[in-house]
Amino acid sequence: MPPDRSLHAVLTADIVNSTGLGSRMESLLQQELQLALSPYAVEFYRGDSFQAYLDRPEGALRIALLCRALAISLPERSGTEKDMPDESMAVSDIRISIGLGTVQLPVKAPGTAKGEAFLLSGRGLDDIQRTERRLAILCGHAVANIGLEAMAYHLDAIFRTMTAKQAAAICWLLRGATQQEVTGQLNKSKSTVSQLVSAGNWAEIEKILQQFDMLIKELS
Repeated sequence: MPPDRSLHAVLTADIVNSTGLGSRMESLLQQELQLALSPYAVEFYRGDSFQAYLDRPEGALRIALLCRALAISLPERSGTEKDMPDESMAVSDIRISIGLGTVQLPVKAPGTAKGEAFLLSGRGLDDIQRTERRLAILCGHAVANIGLEAMAYHLDAIFRTMTAKQAAAICWLLRGATQQEVTGQLNKSKSTVSQLVSAGNWAEIEKILQQFDMLIKELS
């Protein structure tokens, strides 16, 4: 059988400030991450890091951003946001690296799998762990990496200043909900949700997600 040369995606990540969350919030975040990643082959390590394999790379950036939004919105959704000022930044986040490339099939478990996507994802996480960055996107194409790095920098800047309330709304949009549906999920007025979505820079996030999907099609 010829080697598989199709494009796959691997997410390698760790939870920022996991020890400062407290057992209740840490457990809630782990459960939500497991649910978000349940469609994919995923392994959690030591409770504060994980790796997921996506057979198709199109949704890789969206799911990575959902993981970050879940962590950032944790104070709001866990009921602790009322004790924090409105302008407070999140107490937690996800440092995550997306590797796009080939893999050795079959992938039975991410922890023992091999291939370009796994190497790139691990390398990207190592790189950003030495900096203040919390998002990396790498592939095996030098020119494409220029665009992917620009996307990662832009998105990282957006998420680093996102409040818990904004992230709670962004979570639902990343899942595919409409703003009208978000009002029901958050039990907030239409105007409040609109303000949160706008302040959370959803229009820019959505545009970059579209650009990412277009680039993936060119690489595949």
